[in-house]
Amino acid sequence: MKFKIFFVAFVVFSFNNIYSQIRKIDTTIVIGKAGYKVSCNNKAADKNLLSIKPIGFEGGSREAQFYVRGKVIRAEVEDFNNDGFPDLIIFTAGGDQIGDLVNVVYVYAIASAENKSFVPIYFPDILDDPKLRIGYKGHDEYSLMEGTLMRKFPVYNTGDSTNNPTGGKRIVRYKMIPSEGGGGYKFKVLSTYAVKE
Repeated sequence: MKFKIFFVAFVVFSFNNIYSQIRKIDTTIVIGKAGYKVSCNNKAADKNLLSIKPIGFEGGSREAQFYVRGKVIRAEVEDFNNDGFPDLIIFTAGGDQIGDLVNVVYVYAIASAENKSFVPIYFPDILDDPKLRIGYKGHDEYSLMEGTLMRKFPVYNTGDSTNNPTGGKRIVRYKMIPSEGGGGYKFKVLSTYAVKE
């Protein structure tokens, strides 16, 4: 089964020269007995074919292949909705440059539908949020914590240089919820706060 996943939003990691250092990824990640085999050759800088094969799913669930922007740099499994089934989040680096944002990373995520199939999880574009985008220029750090996705990035004040943000850090906590109308899920901002460094 081949399909194009359209629920992509960009985020930015603070990697230096990461695109040339990324090599082929071929990994299996599980929760209990179920999870996903993720593979990508990572040959091209702008677009690569990603394969996701469900592990421990019922017989009708097949491998999916689709093209992603950039190269796969990381894949993790988490139970985002606490239903006992594994969900997958994938980060890819490269593909283009957007304004003064560099090292662009795209987020792809899927949720297990009771280990029978999987459905998309939409990740929102931070530049569409009028509050969160203030002072944002990328350099995100991500972590998974108890079913939530944590994002931390430096806040730039007017006049700050690229290497010297002075606005501290902003932390955004995302929770997966059902999409309106069904048929998938989305990440919603659960909380956000600032920390000084």
